[in-house]
Amino acid sequence: MVLGKVRALAVYFDSLNENNLPVFSGGDLVSGRVVVEVTGDVRVKSLDITARGVAKVRWTESRNAGANTAYTQNYTEEVEYLHHYDTLIGEERDEDCPEEGMTVLHAGLHEFAFSFNLPQMALATSFEGKHGSVRYWVKAELHRPWLLPVKVKKEFIVFEHIDINTPLLLAPQAGTKEKTLCCWFCASGPISLSAKIERKGYTPGESIQIFAEVENCSSRVVVPKAALYQTQTFFAKGKGKQIQQLVSNLRGDPLPQGKSQSWEGKLLKIPPVSPSILDCPIIRVEYALVVYVDVPGGLNLSLSLPLVIGTIPLHACATRTSSISSNCSSLSWLGLPERPEAPPSYSELAISESHRRDCLQGFDRSEGEGEDQASLLTYITEFRYLPPPLYSEVDPYPDPVEVSGAADVRRPDMCPSR
Repeated sequence: MVLGKVRALAVYFDSLNENNLPVFSGGDLVSGRVVVEVTGDVRVKSLDITARGVAKVRWTESRNAGANTAYTQNYTEEVEYLHHYDTLIGEERDEDCPEEGMTVLHAGLHEFAFSFNLPQMALATSFEGKHGSVRYWVKAELHRPWLLPVKVKKEFIVFEHIDINTPLLLAPQAGTKEKTLCCWFCASGPISLSAKIERKGYTPGESIQIFAEVENCSSRVVVPKAALYQTQTFFAKGKGKQIQQLVSNLRGDPLPQGKSQSWEGKLLKIPPVSPSILDCPIIRVEYALVVYVDVPGGLNLSLSLPLVIGTIPLHACATRTSSISSNCSSLSWLGLPERPEAPPSYSELAISESHRRDCLQGFDRSEGEGEDQASLLTYITEFRYLPPPLYSEVDPYPDPVEVSGAADVRRPDMCPSR
C-alpha cells in the first residue's frame, strides 16, 4: 500500500509482561498509544480505534443429496466479548463544509493515547484451534480526504483466570478397572489397574505425580502407560466438532505374566498448553490424564482422570492440604481406615482483599509474585507459537442419516500406539 506522506502507523500497549506481551483479564484497564509518523503536512479527517474480542468457530462438511449430487455444508458461529470504539482525531463535521474540522499533522512523530476497560464478566481466554479461535485486538484507522484509509491491527492476550486453589480442584482423582482377555473359548486371567493423582487442578510447567498399581494375570506381556490429552470441542448450528491432541506421555516397564508393577509418584510434566476453557458457549478446551495398560493384540485397559489446567499456581497452604488428602487416600489403599482432619474454620482461611486482588491482578503487573507466575506465563504464551499438532477428529453429534447405515460411532482409543 502506498502511504504517501504517512510513513508509519502503529499501536503500542502501555502495560507489558516479562515477555513483552500485552496480557489482561476481565475488568482490567487497557491503555496504549497510536503513533503516526508523517514526512510532511498531512490533513486528517479522523483517527479511530476499535477494540474487539471475538470467539469464532468455522468448519465445512461434505454432504450427499442423492445420486451424483454433493454439496458443502458450512458451520459457523460467533460470540462477541468486547466492542469498543473511540475517535482520537476528528469530530462530527458539517457535510456542506468538508474542510471544517480537518486536523493537520506536521512532519514528525505524533502520539495519541487511548484507554478502555475490559468488561467485568467472564471472558474467554485467548485461544487458537483448528476449527476456531478466541482473539482480542485493537485496530487503528487513519482517514484522509480523497485517499484510502491507513489501517493497523495489534492483538493482545486475555486470560480468564482459573485458580486451582479451590476445594474442587484440590480434590484427589482416582479410579480402578479390571478386564479379562478372551481368545476363542479360552479365557486368561484378569488385568487390573488402579490409579490416583493428588488433585484435579494443575498449571503449565508442573509435573503430575501418578500413583498406580497394575497386576497382570493374563498370558500376555503388557506395558503400563500414561498420557495427557487435550480435547477441543467446537459448536455451531446445533452440531459439534471435536479434536483430540496428545500433549505428553510416558511408559512403564513391560509386565510379564503373573507380575505386578507400582508407580509411586511417577512424574508426567505438563508442557506449554492453553488453560482450560469451560465457560465459552461455542469453544471448550478440556484435559484428561489417561492411565492405561497397553495390551498387544487386544483393547487397552484405561482409566481417564479429568484435569483442569489453570492460571493461578498452587499456594503453599494448598500444597499442604493436597498432601494431607493424598496421604489419607493412600491409607485407604493399604486397607487402613481414613481419619481426615476436621475442616478449618473460615477465620483460619480468611484472605485479605488486597491479597485477593494481587492474585487476580494479571501477570504483567504482579512483580512480587516470584518465579511461579513468571514461569507459568512463559509456558502459556509459548503455546501460542508452537507448530500445529496432529489432530484426530471425532464428530460427537453425527447426523442420524449418516450413522444409520454404519456401525455405531464410538469414542476412539485415546491411548497412543506402541
